[in-house]
Amino acid sequence: MITVTLKDGSQKSFDKGTNVADIAKEISMGLFRAATCAKIDGKIADLRTKIETDCHLEILTFEDEEGKKAFWHTASHILAQAVKRLYPEARLAIGPAIDNGFYYDIDHSTPFSQEDLEKIEQEMNKIVKEDLPIIREELSYDEAVKLFESLGEIYKLELIDEHSSKGENISVYRQGEFVDLCAGPHLLSTGSVKALKLTQATGAYWRGDSSKQQLTRIYGISFPKKSQLEEYLAAVEEAKKRDHNKIGRELEYFTTVDIIGQGLPILLPKGTAVIRTLQRFVEDEEEKRGYLQTKTPLFAKRELYKISGHWDHYRDGMFIMGDPAKFDDPNEEIFALRPMTCPFQFQAYLTRTRSYRDLPLRYNETSTLFRNESSGEMHGLIRVRQFTISEAHIACTPEQLEKEFADCLDLARYMLTTIGLEEDVSYRFSKWDENNREKYIGSPEAWEEVQNKMRNILLDLGLKFTEADGEAAFYGPKLDIQIRNVHGKEDTLITIQIDFQLAERFGMEYVDKDGQKKYPYIIHRTSIGCYERTLALLLEKYAGALPTWLSPEQVRVIPVADRLIDAAEKAAGVLRQNGVKVQVDSRKEGVGYKIRAAQIEKVPYMLIIGDKEVESGNVSVRSRKSGDLGSMPLSEFIDKIVEEIRTKANN
Repeated sequence: MITVTLKDGSQKSFDKGTNVADIAKEISMGLFRAATCAKIDGKIADLRTKIETDCHLEILTFEDEEGKKAFWHTASHILAQAVKRLYPEARLAIGPAIDNGFYYDIDHSTPFSQEDLEKIEQEMNKIVKEDLPIIREELSYDEAVKLFESLGEIYKLELIDEHSSKGENISVYRQGEFVDLCAGPHLLSTGSVKALKLTQATGAYWRGDSSKQQLTRIYGISFPKKSQLEEYLAAVEEAKKRDHNKIGRELEYFTTVDIIGQGLPILLPKGTAVIRTLQRFVEDEEEKRGYLQTKTPLFAKRELYKISGHWDHYRDGMFIMGDPAKFDDPNEEIFALRPMTCPFQFQAYLTRTRSYRDLPLRYNETSTLFRNESSGEMHGLIRVRQFTISEAHIACTPEQLEKEFADCLDLARYMLTTIGLEEDVSYRFSKWDENNREKYIGSPEAWEEVQNKMRNILLDLGLKFTEADGEAAFYGPKLDIQIRNVHGKEDTLITIQIDFQLAERFGMEYVDKDGQKKYPYIIHRTSIGCYERTLALLLEKYAGALPTWLSPEQVRVIPVADRLIDAAEKAAGVLRQNGVKVQVDSRKEGVGYKIRAAQIEKVPYMLIIGDKEVESGNVSVRSRKSGDLGSMPLSEFIDKIVEEIRTKANN
């Protein structure tokens, strides 16, 4: 017998070799029907896994993140099976679960049309109704090669070949006539997928390499209940309405032009006004917190990036100027646009000898950066090739590290709270990948020491966070503040990084109390992140109706007749003198038309000026949120809106 400790701490005994599915069934049939996979001693496992020793067991359902992934992975196999039934000549690449559903990359002679997707979806529903048992098998390398050669699956053979040197058995999953190379886990049968929808088909390169075969990537979503699918599709429609790509263009915040290039948006006056407001807010707040602002060049010689390590570890993400054939020619002067500001600000530190009394030294900069993102990663303002960031680097002693890190986090959370995004973020402790050491600089011992130090800081701060291997910067671990856009895609908004290596590379010493020269820790951080990405997320969060303090146009003055335009302009002038962003609508249109236009353009307040208002010195006020607020003296309205802007209310 073996003893299994369940999630609630209770213990149960089972025969040795009992599988997870049977354990779930014994606990309750409801749990068995809902189960998608399990965790055995913290590791993801298939429901078919036989338990041979005492362990901790957690049975996962669709309500768990890993449970969703297993569910969606099964749906991706159903998709692949449907494609092979309808298009036997198609060749399968990979089909993982993703954060919001699943996809499968397929090599087919022609792209799949919307009509094709509808046929595939119908076939998938047939496979679900067939309720095919899903069976896991393990094959030797030779057996796996023979199987997939017979199927003509060249991409699977390439994946198998990666395992050949390890001498591992290779797992496959079968459902009916279909078999796929897969590590799992999977559901017990296809019938558990009660509702599914294929959402789109796009192009994708094999292994994400543009020099390799272009495939068709089919995306989909699935659920255990039809009602969940209906809720999801309704949410998708709402997300489309809130997509900053749609809102930002319709409301004229930004545009893009093919002859300028992908990932290089043009910020129009509205977008520029919002970012200017954010930038001034950030710079003023950072100055209050002891930061010293720098302004550094946008590009530098190759040699600077060689010292920092960017040349060796980030070169593919940089825009380099000159003849590619001469990039490594030591006799050639090669320049590159900066992907980060750190090596530039380090030069400010090096202008004179530093003492421990100079530390912490906090340099901030509103930095324009350039990163050579792949075309498939580009999305509106969220991921671009040129962007502006609230960047800073703090040199501090080991004793100062925890307080400075905590202060950076406090600043970031203050920024998020003020702009109204604090409830939408999560925190990720991003670590190095010890199995992929060539991506990083420094010794394993140093990495472990600093990661333990950072973990302890996060725990001391009481921060709830997840851990992610392989997401660290090449020079140190970091805290990533993560956020999802309206489509569920997760991006990093703000980072706080501990760098224990670059100070030594640049010779950034300080003289400590004992008279010895030492290297400081460097904290790399942003406070509000990339301004373009933040603008995109704000447009989505507020569906274009930005809070008054952030709005590019806070008041629109509407004269009811041409003879009252001068009075409207006079009122607007008084508002501008009080720091309010205001426009006058002097078009030859009716008042109703002008009010509707202001509402569509998400202007927070409208001031209607007619003959009665001119005589009384009042203005008739309409609020975007509350409608008609009645008549009041202009001075009273100014006091109201100035206070609203001052307090940065997120109404």
